[in-house]
This record gives sequence, structure tokens and C-alpha cells, in this order.
Amino acid sequence: MPDGPLFSIIATGGTIASRTASDGSSTPSLDGRALLARLGSLPPVRLRAVDLMARDSSTLTLADMQAISDAVGAELADPRVAGVVVLHGTDSMEETALLLALQHGPAPVMLTGAQFTDDHPLADGPANMAAAIRAVLDGPGGGVRVAFGGRLLPAWGLIKNATDNADAFRLAVETPMPDIRLEAPVDRVRVDVVAVHPGAEAVHLDASLETGAQGIVLAALGSGNATAAVVAAVGRCRDRGVPVVLSSRVPMGRLAASYGGGGGGHDLVAAGAVLSPVLRPGQARVLLAALIAAGQAGRAGEVFG
Repeated sequence: MPDGPLFSIIATGGTIASRTASDGSSTPSLDGRALLARLGSLPPVRLRAVDLMARDSSTLTLADMQAISDAVGAELADPRVAGVVVLHGTDSMEETALLLALQHGPAPVMLTGAQFTDDHPLADGPANMAAAIRAVLDGPGGGVRVAFGGRLLPAWGLIKNATDNADAFRLAVETPMPDIRLEAPVDRVRVDVVAVHPGAEAVHLDASLETGAQGIVLAALGSGNATAAVVAAVGRCRDRGVPVVLSSRVPMGRLAASYGGGGGGHDLVAAGAVLSPVLRPGQARVLLAALIAAGQAGRAGEVFG
């Protein structure tokens, strides 16, 4: 048996575990042991495969993300485990990464995955796995991070910014994560993301409100702008006690609610929306769900910053 610290490698599916079928489709088909067999040489370390699920991460619900977080917690509770690496699809890696950061704080947890399938000529999964393991070995106090495409990034503000490049992740804004822990499970919370287009009416926002959403995130325009109709709907949400967080479809840069004119970010905040200067819609949804689960939705303005 090899010497060295023990690391748990939690397999959840994603492109890193996928191979291409005869019809051209790719689906997760490799378990944790098969994925570990792809690794090359590493420093002395012991690896334990944990097969949790085999899912395309675009299908993951908040309940699924909570299951991943619970599995991470179970591995960290084992005193023999020096760190955890989660193998995850890239479509929702930023969301799960933030939930892990909120629930496990400074724990030695790394997420990674792949842009190219296991049988692709440019398969990047093995290199990313090795980088994630080495990152935990080199800096066990770094907290929840993503090792991907030669980069090592924190969870807060993470975005996927490329669909066809191995260097797939960036930070929307480089800024420290607030000192916040929200450990209440999010599996029973419903937060919707409503996309805003130029000239948008409020039909989708009203539909979320009327069908039981507990919170709503706006994927707004520019620095967090919409229309007068959306502003009015935000007021209706406020009156019903449903928190609305204002984010943007623009991937990079800090948001500022400065525009008026009846539908700008200034007007949305005046109507009751909470501006998310850093987190983009996917991560804003996770943070709002975590606040609602903890009974702390009233702190949204403080926490989103």
C-alpha cells in the first residue's frame, strides 16, 4: 500500500467521466476507480474513490448539490482524510463550489473536471485531477477552490467563460469571499433565475412569484438593468416577502446600480432588489438559497455586498 496522506476523490459524473457513444453523444460512464486509473505519477499519496452519482452537471438540482456537500462533509469527518477532491461537470461547477465554500469554509476541498471527454484526443481530465490533488498537498489551508486548465481559483465569483477551451474558468471580480458560513441544507429551497432581455415584460418574473418561488435572481442587462415593467414586478415580490437579487448576464466586472430612467439598476434597488456586485446568476442563486434555508434572507444586502 502506498504511503502518504489519504485523499477522498468523489466522483459525480460530468465530462471528465464521459465517453462518446456510437451516435456521437457523450454521457458519464466511468466510475471513480476508472478515473483514478488515468492518473500519472503523483507525490506519495493514498487515494480513495467515492462514487456518489454519474450525472451531467446541467441536470443537478439544489438537492443534488446538497448531496455532494453532505458527501464532502462525511469524508472530512474521517480523521484519516487529509483532503477531498470532487470530480464534477463544468456546467454547474461554479454553483456547487460556492455551496461547498459556504458550508465547509476553510476545509481542504478542491473541485475539478474536464472540458473534453475521456476518449477525446485532448482529454484534460487526468491533468486536472493531478493538479487538484497537488494543490491540496501544497496548500491544505486554502479552503474550497477549483483547479482547472492550469489555474487555481477560489469559489467566490467563479464563472465558466468558455465552452471549447481547456482553460475554462475565471473570476467575475477578484475579491475576497465574505466571512460567512451557511450550513442549513438547501435541498428544499426553490430559487428561480429569470433572464431579462431588452424591452422585457414581467411575465416570467410574475410566473415565478405566482408559482411559489421562495427567491428570485434576475439575470439582468449591463450593470444590472431592466425595464419599468420588471421594476414594478420587483415591487410586487417585495410586497409578498419574496427576495429578489439583481445580477447580470455580463460575465466580468463589478456591478453598480447607477442607472435610472425607470428600469435601471438604481430603480430596481429602490423597488426592493438586492444588488449582487460580484456573483453572477448561478452563484447568486446558491447564495440566496443558502440564506433562505438559514432563515437569514434579511441579511442579503449585507452578504452580497
